[in-house]
Amino acid sequence: MAEQTPYWLLISVLFSSQPLTPALAMTLHEAAFELYSRGEGSREVAGDLISGRVNNLRKDVSLGGIAGPAFEAEIETERGSGVVRFILTRQGLEMMKAQPPAAPKKPQYLN
Repeated sequence: MAEQTPYWLLISVLFSSQPLTPALAMTLHEAAFELYSRGEGSREVAGDLISGRVNNLRKDVSLGGIAGPAFEAEIETERGSGVVRFILTRQGLEMMKAQPPAAPKKPQYLN
């Protein structure tokens, strides 16, 4: 469901020193959702467009009608380094929980 859902339903950006593309926003969402689901504090992110670290601030934040757990990411992109502070929206969390669990990947054998 996350691939079909617009990123702006899943996260709400509070501050970003770098422009966020939809792909970058989804990468941050996936890392933050894993941290939230597992109760972890920090996680590395790496890919073609980004490298850095996402930190779970372990706080719930409310801004008008938008509320959810807060995260901060220190990132490196092709445009340079930056910081992004964002919320996983309650609507997005509910949508992700309604999603069926992913099937485990089959091991790839060389033979």
